Amino acid sequence: MSPPPSVRSFTIVGLTAQGRPFRPSDWAERLCGVMSSFRPPGAGAQAHLTYSPFVAPGLHEGHKCVRVDARLYALEPMAYHFLRGFARDNALSVHEDS
Repeated sequence: MSPPPSVRSFTIVGLTAQGRPFRPSDWAERLCGVMSSFRPPGAGAQAHLTYSPFVAPGLHEGHKCVRVDARLYALEPMAYHFLRGFARDNALSVHEDS
């Protein structure tokens, strides 16, 4: 099952529409922890101890971010839409990958 053309990888940046850092300060790690169970089949016995390969915390221009791989959609569309909704509901900056 391939994702529709509108499904793309993206990065949620921890800056609000007002340009303030999103709080709490560990929001990216928490969000990635919630998404850690979404991984490809056969990930291994200890896979639950790591972040999902499709949703990972990082930095974007010095601000905390969460990088979302479009392959998440093929595995679980609701998880992909949850992350899109999280960014929208919290007025966070989203950068689409090209």
